[in-house]
Order: sequence, then structure tokens, then C-alpha cells
Amino acid sequence: MTPAIIFATRNAHKLQEVRSILAREIPELNTDMIGSAAQLGLAEPVEDGLTFEQNAAIKAHQIADALGIPAFADDSGLCVDVLGGAPGIFSARWCGCHGDDRANLDVLLGQLADIAPQHRQAHFSCAAVLAVPGQPDHVQIGHIYGVLRREPAGYAGFGYDPIFQPEGYQITLAQMAPEQKNLISHRHQAFAALAPAMARVIAQLT
Repeated sequence: MTPAIIFATRNAHKLQEVRSILAREIPELNTDMIGSAAQLGLAEPVEDGLTFEQNAAIKAHQIADALGIPAFADDSGLCVDVLGGAPGIFSARWCGCHGDDRANLDVLLGQLADIAPQHRQAHFSCAAVLAVPGQPDHVQIGHIYGVLRREPAGYAGFGYDPIFQPEGYQITLAQMAPEQKNLISHRHQAFAALAPAMARVIAQLT
């Protein structure tokens, strides 16, 4: 099936996660309708926004404006209270290069090495943006709150999941089954809220 709407990501883990979330929120959705930016051969967009929402819009509009088709994107990151909200929009490149999950995690753990457990609060934020040519953007925001472990635990998920323990749980996101994580994650909150707008757009395409 030719994709009818493009998710502006090159991250296969994120593509799988978002397809799963949307399939639950839009029961009639055929997830094969959702393609990814990795299929298009476009250059990586310059994410020079100052907020998650701005960077998500940059990614979605690179595709929607260039190809004239609906596209959606998210931008998300970890915000640590004691670091004043950092890494924030720099979460994916906190170690100095983009996309090295283990290096990013190690740098953050080093920075927090002397921080006591009661001061290790953090949250993930996600901005999801749907860009449809000729229409205003649809934007939704999601959050999940918790604390940061001193050592990684678990092998599922990606990014900072191995050190993030959500409120009300005794395990990290990386120790959860994908189905469990996808019910509580910041990305789920944002895309569940965006799903009605996406369902309307997809219905117009089929």
C-alpha cells in the first residue's frame, strides 16, 4: 500500500511505537497508510526551533510543504528539574552528537551523580504536530512525570527509558512491555489527543 500520510521520523523504534498508539486510537486505521521520512530521501531538516512544538512543526512542514501531502511529526525530550529543564530540546544530542542513546544517557548520569534521590525528578514532554496543506496545524502536547534512576534498568524502549521511573511504578520505562509503556507515555498522551484530527484527514484520503 502506498503511504497516504507521512510520519516525519527516521527512527524505526519511534515509527513502530506511534503506529501502535494510533492503531489503538483509530481502530479502522491500516497502519500501512503511515509512511516514514526514511522512505523519501529528503535531507535531514534543521531543527532550530526553541521548543518541542516548533521543532515538530519544522519536521512536519518539510514534507507537507515540499510534497503537498499530509505529514505529522513529534518532538520530545527529557526535562530534568535540577538541570532547569535540560536536556529538553537537546535530549537527542546531549552528548554532543545526534542519536547516540547510550552516550547521551551516560553524560546525563554523570551530571546527576551527586544528586540525592529526592531531587531527581524529571518528566518527558512530547509535542505532536499534524500539517495538512492549506489548513492550520493541529498541535497536541503530552507529558509523563517520574524520577531518574542512578543505573539503567531494562532493555525495551530507547533513549532515556532505562533510567526513567514513572510516578506510581517501581520499574523503568525500559522494563515495561511496549503495550504497557504505550498506554502511559508522553507520546501516547500527545498522539491520543491528536488522533481525532488524524482520523478525519485519513478518512478524506481514502
